[in-house]
Amino acid sequence: MNIIIPIKQVPETSNVKMDPETGTMIREGVESIINPLDLYAIETGIQLKEEHGGKVTVVSMGPPKAEKALREAIAMGCDEGILISDRKFAGSDTWSTAYVLAEAIKKLGNYDLILAGERATDGDTGQVGPNIAAYLDLTLGTYISRIDEITSDGIIVERLLEEGYEKLKLPLPSLLTVVKEISYPRLPTLRGKQKARMTEIPVLTTSEMDLDDELLGLNGSPTRVVKIETPKVTRGGTIITVKDEDMLEESVDKLIEFLKAKEMV
Repeated sequence: MNIIIPIKQVPETSNVKMDPETGTMIREGVESIINPLDLYAIETGIQLKEEHGGKVTVVSMGPPKAEKALREAIAMGCDEGILISDRKFAGSDTWSTAYVLAEAIKKLGNYDLILAGERATDGDTGQVGPNIAAYLDLTLGTYISRIDEITSDGIIVERLLEEGYEKLKLPLPSLLTVVKEISYPRLPTLRGKQKARMTEIPVLTTSEMDLDDELLGLNGSPTRVVKIETPKVTRGGTIITVKDEDMLEESVDKLIEFLKAKEMV
């Protein structure tokens, strides 16, 4: 079974800044990691390979430093990584990103299953996986919490819903977006790290893929961030530190006055 897993490198810290002009995240100077929710897709792919054979290929669209995320996935147990990187991709929204990833997957070909994380922690949209399925005209299963069985005519999975679970039988190839319940990501091993260090990571650019330039980057993205505002605290509070009995009585009086003003007593 040949499995492809699209992954994303995201900022490690929540202390990130946005460019008010373009509406995109400023990533310079921020430590990056594999999107935590993609780790569950990686673990699931590795487990399926161990059970059914085949190989696991991770692909990532991003700047050259995204190679680090691919090598970490290889250290966990994936077989190979492909980096999709070009300046023309800068500022891509979820639709444009899915278009490029889908075209790269078409170029790779020979896959039985595509696994993706439920969403990325930086954008939090959950759109890229389903969009890839739409571009590739694949059957889509979202919020998959368990893979029960893989047969000659399809895959049986369990889908997490708000009111419970849903059992699905899907044909192969399909695309699944997975949730945390599906697995527990393993840590990279020493042997895996050695393999990752020696593995060559091919880089796909626009020159290697037949892409429509009008669908790339910020200019090719149909969605726009038109305004960015920092949330403001709408409520304040008063802290009174009591050091003696006189201050205690005063504090109680102030509390009673406050409750009366709010018509709470």
